[in-house]
Amino acid sequence: MNIEQARFNMVEQQIRPWEVLDQDVLDLLYVVRREEFVPPEYRALAFSDLEIPLGDGERMWAPKIEARVLQELALRKNERALEVGTGSGYFAALLAHRAQHVVSVEINPRLKALGERNLKTQDIDNVTVELGDAAQGWEKHGPFDVIVLTGSTPVLAPAFLKQLKAGGRLFAIVGDSPVMAARLVTCVADGSYRSVDLFETDFRPLANAPEPERFSF
Repeated sequence: MNIEQARFNMVEQQIRPWEVLDQDVLDLLYVVRREEFVPPEYRALAFSDLEIPLGDGERMWAPKIEARVLQELALRKNERALEVGTGSGYFAALLAHRAQHVVSVEINPRLKALGERNLKTQDIDNVTVELGDAAQGWEKHGPFDVIVLTGSTPVLAPAFLKQLKAGGRLFAIVGDSPVMAARLVTCVADGSYRSVDLFETDFRPLANAPEPERFSF
């Protein structure tokens, strides 16, 4: 496989048509080498338009989702980010190139070790990977300029909004399968938020994600 041709095809045929036109984001996809974060047995599929398995039922986002979310968050170099769900460490690596520092929280010890190892191998030193359950918020190190939930959540825990700085942005996939909303929430002022749904998708929920109250009759 010609890796550089495959990377080029990913950017031009999958990502750019998905309204990802920020040249800085597109350039970053050539800098952060996605194939280095993919399990070896799936490396040939590193640039395919699919969710690559990481084991234990977890998967990487498809490349077009990663790029679109990164563009929508519009990180700046002086900002601090929280990622809920480290996975392979790839999205943390993308965040790290655009932010001052990233805190990434992973509930699965094996994936925490995998993400840390991948980030270290790529000499990315502004990500702190922590073991824990952040599905309903993560007060440690907060508040944050940017928060990203890499798994879905039936409802968004209110604690995340409280951990967002004024001007901060939060991305989460919210709702129930098979149709969920990819949502960007902006804190326009203390206690005031603006929400926009970017696209529809369907993705595995975070472990211990909060559930809405279900009425029974």
